[in-house]
Amino acid sequence: MAERSLRGMSIGAKSLESDQNVDFAARSEVAYICPKGHRTILPLAEGAEVPQEWECRCGQIAHLEGHDEQESGKTGKPTRTHWDMLLERRSEDELKAVLDKRLKMHREGWFPDYE
Repeated sequence: MAERSLRGMSIGAKSLESDQNVDFAARSEVAYICPKGHRTILPLAEGAEVPQEWECRCGQIAHLEGHDEQESGKTGKPTRTHWDMLLERRSEDELKAVLDKRLKMHREGWFPDYE
């Protein structure tokens, strides 16, 4: 039995397979620069969405190299809040009437008191 053991081989740590006939995913390198001047290069998958910011090793926020000026002038779609969506369905007068009705129901005891 002792003759069959693999001595000096850490089975779990190393693979016995080779890299022949292996196609790796396409990658592109993206560079980020922080305010302190550090340059970080990251390999990302070809189709991945590239973040505009990345945390530098010094703790500062690094921005995508070469895109700072272009992105700052770009105006995106404004964020729709719950209030905006509510106003799309009802006017402020209707909302005031609904609020008054619900407050009246609450005062008259239509809703149980949660204590």
